[in-house]
Amino acid sequence: MASDNYDELWRQMLEDGVSLLHAERFFYRLIPSDPRCSQCKAPFGGSGGKILRNVFRVRRSNHNPSMCNLCDHWFQTHPGGAEAEIALMFADVRGSTKIAERMSPVEFSQLMDRFYTVATTAIVRTDGLIEKFVGDEAAVMYFPGLAGPDYTRRAIEAAQHILELTGHRDPVGPWLPVGVGVHRGRAYVGVVGSGGVRQLTVLGDIPNTVARLASVARQGEVFISEAAYEAGGRDLGDLERRELELKGKDEPFGVRVLTVMPETAGRETKTIPLP
Repeated sequence: MASDNYDELWRQMLEDGVSLLHAERFFYRLIPSDPRCSQCKAPFGGSGGKILRNVFRVRRSNHNPSMCNLCDHWFQTHPGGAEAEIALMFADVRGSTKIAERMSPVEFSQLMDRFYTVATTAIVRTDGLIEKFVGDEAAVMYFPGLAGPDYTRRAIEAAQHILELTGHRDPVGPWLPVGVGVHRGRAYVGVVGSGGVRQLTVLGDIPNTVARLASVARQGEVFISEAAYEAGGRDLGDLERRELELKGKDEPFGVRVLTVMPETAGRETKTIPLP
């Protein structure tokens, strides 16, 4: 199949949820075993997951734990991509260098593995797709074909869930300090690389901006761009607005600030219930 046809498949998947896995998605939804693959809905848990693992060799992807290995294979064998409106959520561990200095490499790797685990839990619950886990960061995309028309709202939900699951509501403080950025807009989503090395990625100004938002958000804060706030955060109320000086931006960048802090801290918090 020509690359331009692959690009059309990517556009359909991102915007409408149409993919080569449509029939499998319908079948897998009938098997009541959560959690599931974010793409085809193949179950990973329960008796349904056990049957698929043993009989059909369906399991979590080694590259992206929110997907199964069959869906990951589809991504890897369909080079190309498409431009689409998406939302991105980027979670960043605060002060990871100092944390690592106080631990052995094995202990730090275990801490990061715990972070990846709770982040994956939040991402799967909100129908996100992991772009990458790297070092002390998690980058996740949300688009209509997977998360539905409220995909920006889902990205904000995931941001709050990650902060809650890392203990930012705990009166004694989080077990890992995290700041998060959420932004939305038009970006290129696809698989890049050559030979046997291909990687799902997002390209454009949107990923660069959301990474910078996450890097400056303080512990327990979600920096939501005005574009993301207008699209998916208005029901959270009139959140605090800040003007940020971001590297690469000529003008101050406006954000809304959602905080996840202990109730005992005497600060008002907005709560999105876990699904």
